[in-house]
Amino acid sequence: MEFDYTRSVGPIIGKFLTGLRERRIFGNRGSDGRVLVPPAEFDPVTSEPLSEFVEVATTGTVKSWTWVRDVLPGQPFDRPFAYALIQLDGADTALLHAVDVRSPEQISTGMQVTVRWAEELTGTIHDIACFEPGDAPTAEPAAASDAEPVTMITTPIGMDYKHTASPEESAFLRGLKEGKLIGGRADANSKVYFPPRGVDPVDGRSTADMVELAESGTVTTFCVVNVPFMGQRLKPPYVAAYVLLDGADIPFLHLVLGIDADKVRMGMRVKVVWKPREEWGHTMANIDHFEPTGEPDADYDTYKHHL
Repeated sequence: MEFDYTRSVGPIIGKFLTGLRERRIFGNRGSDGRVLVPPAEFDPVTSEPLSEFVEVATTGTVKSWTWVRDVLPGQPFDRPFAYALIQLDGADTALLHAVDVRSPEQISTGMQVTVRWAEELTGTIHDIACFEPGDAPTAEPAAASDAEPVTMITTPIGMDYKHTASPEESAFLRGLKEGKLIGGRADANSKVYFPPRGVDPVDGRSTADMVELAESGTVTTFCVVNVPFMGQRLKPPYVAAYVLLDGADIPFLHLVLGIDADKVRMGMRVKVVWKPREEWGHTMANIDHFEPTGEPDADYDTYKHHL
């Protein structure tokens, strides 16, 4: 799951990020005289706005650290490394960043480190590529730029899930790979759930009885999406609808296309439109969308209990 989070940074963080773009590091001074790096928008003692900026050194001291053995996507290195709280010379608080060391034996509390700047400066925290052992001066500050100060940043937000499918989910996902819609129920007298659940929420019994459902269904309720957003696959307006598959007792959410958005209605009969078979995997994305069947609308009594 991933999206880009775009926000304004304000004058304090903006000054810090603009400084990084010039290979300079700015903090600000609190009411107790401490120099805070990164700079704080409000005083941690009085909560008053802060405005006095202080430039600090690009060298500092490791105050504490942890070893990263199992590296994740998006981290600064593709091999084990250290994260450390680093108090820059001239600052009174610590900055969290990566330290380029090859083993835990190469880092220690109290060690002197210095900034390694990124080759391309963009006005983000990534302008500090990492820290490295030693206290030698780093690259000279970049010449002051005529570019506008940093006022906005876009931060990618991502979460990776590793999920172990239950027996019921496995049957459902294998069915999708084969172009089948598989629901689950406790017994012949129980409700059919699609996607299947491990247990029937009514009485807690296992829903191990698998049922193959039709590729047609009924729109029970829907939403017309009119608002554009970043990463949107379809141009608004389009419809997201709850579809009650024939033979199921629980509707599920999917797209309804192939018809003007203002023509979609409750009770409309729809059918599955699959993606090309060569694109199928063990995923609901095998279903590209639903489209009208052309049949008469379903009677309200057939779906009113599923609204």
